[in-house]
Amino acid sequence: MASPNSYKLSCSIPGHEMDVRGLSAAFFPDGAFVSVSRDRTGRVWVPNSSPDRGFTEMHCMTGHQNFVSCVCIIAPSDTYPRGLIATGGNDHNICVFTLDQPQPLFTLKGHKNTVCTLSSGKFGTLLSGSWDTTAKVWLNEKCMMTLQGHTAAVWAVVILPEQGLMLSGSADKTIKLWKAGHCEKTFTGHEDCVRGLAVVSDLEFFSCSNDTSIRRWLVTGECVQVYYSHTNYIYSLAVFPNGQDFVSTGEDRTLRIWKQGECQQTIRLPAQSVWCCCILPNGDIAVGASDGLIRVFTEVEDRMASPQDLQAFEDELSKTTIDPKTGDLGDIKMEDLPGRDHLDEPGNREGQTRLIKEGQKVEAYQWSVADSRWMKIGDVVGGSNQQTSKKVNYEGKEYDFVFTIDINEGGPSMKLPYNVTDDPWLTAHNFLQKNELSPMFLDQVANFIIENTKGHTLGAAPPSAADPFTGKATGSTSAIAKLRELNGGAPGEYRLSEGVLGSLEKLLVSVCDPCASEQPTTEQISLLWKTSHWPEDIVFPVLDILRLAVRHPQVNESLCGGDADNGVALCNHLLSLMKPQARPANQMLALRTLCNCFSGWRGRALLLAQREAVLSHAADLCSVCNKNIHIALATLVLNYAGSLHGQPDLEAKAQCLSVASAALESVQDKEAVFRLLVALGTTVASDQTAQDLAKSLGVTSQIAKYTSVTDPAKVGECCQLVLKELQ
Repeated sequence: MASPNSYKLSCSIPGHEMDVRGLSAAFFPDGAFVSVSRDRTGRVWVPNSSPDRGFTEMHCMTGHQNFVSCVCIIAPSDTYPRGLIATGGNDHNICVFTLDQPQPLFTLKGHKNTVCTLSSGKFGTLLSGSWDTTAKVWLNEKCMMTLQGHTAAVWAVVILPEQGLMLSGSADKTIKLWKAGHCEKTFTGHEDCVRGLAVVSDLEFFSCSNDTSIRRWLVTGECVQVYYSHTNYIYSLAVFPNGQDFVSTGEDRTLRIWKQGECQQTIRLPAQSVWCCCILPNGDIAVGASDGLIRVFTEVEDRMASPQDLQAFEDELSKTTIDPKTGDLGDIKMEDLPGRDHLDEPGNREGQTRLIKEGQKVEAYQWSVADSRWMKIGDVVGGSNQQTSKKVNYEGKEYDFVFTIDINEGGPSMKLPYNVTDDPWLTAHNFLQKNELSPMFLDQVANFIIENTKGHTLGAAPPSAADPFTGKATGSTSAIAKLRELNGGAPGEYRLSEGVLGSLEKLLVSVCDPCASEQPTTEQISLLWKTSHWPEDIVFPVLDILRLAVRHPQVNESLCGGDADNGVALCNHLLSLMKPQARPANQMLALRTLCNCFSGWRGRALLLAQREAVLSHAADLCSVCNKNIHIALATLVLNYAGSLHGQPDLEAKAQCLSVASAALESVQDKEAVFRLLVALGTTVASDQTAQDLAKSLGVTSQIAKYTSVTDPAKVGECCQLVLKELQ
């Protein structure tokens, strides 16, 4: 036997094509476990009988339409003596499988968003949690009750072994104890989203959180211990059979093994996100990560990998790169770092990190108590004095940048690799498609890339680079200057006082400056609305302010839905400015304002309710010969397509397809064409009826001409993706 705290790699298991998001030990066969992945599959792994100590895939399960995020095992019964496997996915469904067939035995429907956690109990009871803020109890293929009370996504659920008690943990930072469908108690203490729960006994449980802490609770409500060691989000927990020791994984690239209340060992992995873990019947630990691999670690020497494989794992780890912002490395100043001789001094605790300067590089080492040596865990990139020209290794490839993207509130962060020779818009499109995210985020992600690679990207940014949906935030100063200029010649009844101009300027600062301390006031919003009714020949600078202001949550709430009639009045006013005979500047800015309304839930709800009128007026502008109007029009259609994605509203999708198709008849600008192609692809994705409708409209032959476009390349590439979807 190796020393008790000396877990080492036993094997690495390839097979999944994307992130491994859930693991669970199986009842049958002996020593088996189940994994689920973003690649939409679940897989059953059984130990090899051969000397290579690995695992073989015994069974592959399919049935989800989007990525699979969680798994649990339903205990054997007389009907199913080998037990059942339940998986939850981004398609809002729970699929239940046997070991005999790849397709689900049955599918549980009822959640309105991603099912992100599952737990099973006695008599085949199943508990699920979802991004829709609810947990549901299922039995015999039926939903028996819905547990409502959380105000954000339910990220973790467990069923306690006795007493009929259930627990749920949420992005609202709380844990709730349920009995017979009623909330008996709410546990508070975590300072961020609760990501995982694990049962200790009938009376105790663990929780982990984005706040980097693990807590041990009594079901009576007391937190009896808090554990700190992780340096980033903690995603999962698993408890050893003794009920005292446990393991945890997280966004700091680590598996941590806790014994007698202390972190006894830290194992770093060559993957940023270590999503999940489970303890196998023999005491080994399986972990799943963002690189698509499952790794098994053991403290039993006979099951450890060969010396060659252990060295290969260590070498792979040493070649990874570490962003100091994602860990505990702090701000790095190369001139202050010691050299390699600093590693001659032993560490004083397991997992201690030490940085050294090696030439022009910063290297990170971790102290291993078991091996009594410093192990290299990667090269640090992004420190304050480091060169930015170095490539970043991510999932086996080199990139100029690897960004961390947080899109869903309380949700897991995602990695976005990017090279300066790539097109930011196509990169954003591929990122959203890979991660099964709504295409309505296209502009935000693309602009995030542009903003964070200033000075490095090749070529000019698109016209709307600095605005979350359309337009340029940098135009705020010129808008005020133009407003003052036109105000001087405005008719007497429209001329604004210096006080009103000052209020509008303050409003613009508060909505455009993320560091602004003052929020928009009711008076300022009222003045903006009143001023937006200036004569059409001078109103355009006010519209420029309006389209920026509606991105602010408070303005969006007030103008789009603060009063039952406010939103309709805003919509009608903007549509009046979009008439074919109206001034082009007003048409463009009205379109951009409508696009930016989508940035808030009030505005999104308003525009979905007014969809028929808005898209009809927008379609009338297809024939206008104006590049900027076409880009704004295409963006509006794209925002509608993103909002309707996954919804069963065929009538609305039909109108999106019709407007996009009509626009492609006259639009020449390649950026507008690209956005219309993305809108088409979004509308037909995973919707056979919409695909059939698009074919009946002749979309396939209409867009085929764009497959050969190479300048920019994203147009041709996107067109090919849409045609593939329509095959």
